[in-house]
Amino acid sequence: MLAEVEQEITKLQRVADALRGSESKQSSKRHGMSAAARRKISLAQKKRWSKLKSGAQPTKPKRAVSAASRRRMAAAQKARWAKAKRKS
Repeated sequence: MLAEVEQEITKLQRVADALRGSESKQSSKRHGMSAAARRKISLAQKKRWSKLKSGAQPTKPKRAVSAASRRRMAAAQKARWAKAKRKS
């Protein structure tokens, strides 16, 4: 019974493809990236992975925010929330 259902689905897909003007899903457009471009991307990613695996430090260190800056940011955020509450 399952095989019959699958055959029917395949048949309907072929009919739908014919109505759309294509012969099958395989004839649909593919993304065009050249082999050279794929290779370039692959090599760049492998370089990044090897850098991480070697234990090298990231190029940009994390920036620390001082306690005073945190307090100023929190106060500014609270003021924005209060302003938004007043409007609604």
